[in-house]
Amino acid sequence: MNSGKYVFAQILQFVNKYEFEKCVAKYNGDHRVRELNCWNQFVQLFFGQLNSLNSLRDICTCLKAHKKKLYHLGIKQNVNQSTLSRANEKRDWKIFADFGEYLIKTVRPLYANNPIPNIDLKNEVFALDSTTISLSIKLFSWAGGKYSRGAIKVHTMLDLRGSIPTFIFITDGKYHDSNVLDEINPLPNAIYLMDKAYIDFAALYTMHKIGSYFVTRAKASQDYMVIGCNFNIDEQSGLRSDKTIKLKGPKSKLLYPEELRMVEYYDDEKDMIFVFLSNNFEVSAMEIARLYRNRWQIEVFFKWIKQNLTIKTLWGHSENAVNVHIWVAICTYLTVALVKFKLQSTLSIYEIMQILGISSFDKTPVKELLTEIQVNQNFKEQYDLFNI
Repeated sequence: MNSGKYVFAQILQFVNKYEFEKCVAKYNGDHRVRELNCWNQFVQLFFGQLNSLNSLRDICTCLKAHKKKLYHLGIKQNVNQSTLSRANEKRDWKIFADFGEYLIKTVRPLYANNPIPNIDLKNEVFALDSTTISLSIKLFSWAGGKYSRGAIKVHTMLDLRGSIPTFIFITDGKYHDSNVLDEINPLPNAIYLMDKAYIDFAALYTMHKIGSYFVTRAKASQDYMVIGCNFNIDEQSGLRSDKTIKLKGPKSKLLYPEELRMVEYYDDEKDMIFVFLSNNFEVSAMEIARLYRNRWQIEVFFKWIKQNLTIKTLWGHSENAVNVHIWVAICTYLTVALVKFKLQSTLSIYEIMQILGISSFDKTPVKELLTEIQVNQNFKEQYDLFNI
């Protein structure tokens, strides 16, 4: 039955305010706050992300225009742009990061049994990569990038069973991708998919000793010797070789002294031969190639969030404000994934975001809005990845 609540207020009910307040208390976020507390700050930024608003001015203008409805939206009060901007500059971004971590722990198990295309393994499978957001070096002086330009990197580890981000690390544009391997805590028996930018043999050997598996692209200049070869290869499948190797480089053989597996695969679509390195000798060579093929899901994830969340246009210039912005965007994505699961909606996250973006001030019950839509069978989803 329609209780008369706006759609935005209904979505807000899926956000655990008690857990958020625990994060606020941990960092004393509301100390001496008179006008805009952390929860109201989060709700207004969440509103901006859900409605794809491009600036704090847009958020404040929109809420001011509907100030008589704010109480029913779940927003305590509207504030001006400068007040919201100061909150983003001064409130510890770790409040929002910790709440994001809570949402990750809540949402990820819900999709733990989702299949991975063409993969029949029980292991946890993660894709690790980063996306770069170009910035003005004059406005973001702390965020140095290449060629005297400004940039930040959002390093992400994506759980391929459900496309849930499990690790977010925000740095300037000069931070090398391979350094992120020192920031993650690898899980035993989990498989990590990475491109060649993540070849750091010391870190990869640490993963190997923990009992984790990795699949990455080999560098063309890699020096190695072949100590074994599998001749039972079906070249019609695209495989070209399956070798056991040891590194020969003076430094690399010290950093990774054990055997590695090298698989060569020909992709007829791109007319290229891909060479993969892995420490997994248990799966077939074809599964190594299929695992790496699924790494593209994180590329689609980056493309999706840039198109459907406000990521490329940032709402503040300081490092703290940028971290707040990115983490609120991640919290928005995770909340929508939670709503999808709780309502057992057959719609993709992309479709749900489109619907919610134009329905914030509607009073239709959200379950009816997201579960009783007849989707055109001839409609091809923009990204099949998010049909989860």
